[in-house]
Amino acid sequence: MGKIEWAMWANEQALASGLILLTGGIVGVAGQFRGWQFAAYAVAAGVFVCLLEYPRSKRSKGTSMERTGQHCFTVVVKAFGPLTRNYYVRAFLLAAICVPGGFMLATVLGCVCLGIASLIYLSAAIHGEHWEPILPRQKEVRKPAESMKNPPQNPPPRPPPETHRKRVDDLDGAAYDNPFSVTDNE
Repeated sequence: MGKIEWAMWANEQALASGLILLTGGIVGVAGQFRGWQFAAYAVAAGVFVCLLEYPRSKRSKGTSMERTGQHCFTVVVKAFGPLTRNYYVRAFLLAAICVPGGFMLATVLGCVCLGIASLIYLSAAIHGEHWEPILPRQKEVRKPAESMKNPPQNPPPRPPPETHRKRVDDLDGAAYDNPFSVTDNE
């Protein structure tokens, strides 16, 4: 059985958690709930988590699908080096970010989801995973094989060459012999 890539799950969980934390923070600030300062913090923390988690990591095996517009965020995450590449650091960072969200009802769900993402990142770090950027692949120009001279000229189905009709310049030799007589009996 294959090895589970924990970081992939943690990334999806953390991105969703950041969006939930951001939404709860917006609700708390817009509603001017008691302790709305925690909601304002949740807005900032949600935006930070979304920006940190938007670029996907390269998978160890198989193909890695890049998110739309991920490249510019990948450059930023890559620039911070071990602070953003190491999953131990990410696990403890997300755990620390989620704590103030627990003091307000509107942000509790985002806080819990971010705590779960932190635990999944901790599992990824224990299993030896780390963040690798998905670099854009350069398209390879493939030359046709030497055995392939020209592409087929006629559409499929292509009969074998022996059954092709031969062109004859002599019209009498090219005439088709009809087994039935064709006469005009009117």
